[in-house]
Amino acid sequence: MMSSARIIGIDPGLRRCGWGVIETAGNRLRFVAAGVLAPPVSGALAERLVALHGALTQVIARYDPDEAAVEETFVNQGARSALILGQARGVVLMTPALMGLPVAEYAANLIKKSVVGTGHADKAQIQLMVKTILPQADFKGADAADALAIAICHAHHRTAPAARAASA
Repeated sequence: MMSSARIIGIDPGLRRCGWGVIETAGNRLRFVAAGVLAPPVSGALAERLVALHGALTQVIARYDPDEAAVEETFVNQGARSALILGQARGVVLMTPALMGLPVAEYAANLIKKSVVGTGHADKAQIQLMVKTILPQADFKGADAADALAIAICHAHHRTAPAARAASA
């Protein structure tokens, strides 16, 4: 395991975007914060994406993570839903990168396997294991738990120390 770092995990979504921040030092993990961003459900798509970007920017500025990790989303729904989720995911990947953070991506099965031990865990199992790994974690709902699971996965699989871009 690499040196200590503050990690933000992000579970992309345009209706509900989960986020969770942890700190890692060696193999120890500590809960920092978690929540859900809920951009307006009405209005033009561009305005909703701007709202998502703004809210995520505020979270990153407030908690000052060193690295970001995002779930590679797999959508088994219609083309329109997949396209909208893809656009939200683009914002979620771009926002921390614009703020100088290295951004890692992880498949859902790897996240589940890293946290629960099986790649086919359900939402309840993920929430239970996140609470077991981070007993102080204060989160409400599956979106924030998923985001913390993404951060935990990154803590276990990160291969390079934080490489923050210089602010210009």
